[in-house]
Amino acid sequence: MFEIGDRAPGTGGEVASGHPTLIPVRDSKNPLGPKLTFRAAAWTAFVAHLKR
Repeated sequence: MFEIGDRAPGTGGEVASGHPTLIPVRDSKNPLGPKLTFRAAAWTAFVAHLKR
């Protein structure tokens, strides 16, 4: 199930939950379009970098 980010709903990406080792991400404006899949460690590092 994809969840919309709480910072700016409708303007960015959605992240799917329920996948312990992979993080699927899609464009909220194009939910039927392609998805990107990140390894959990890479996604965690990416989000940590954004929070700096």
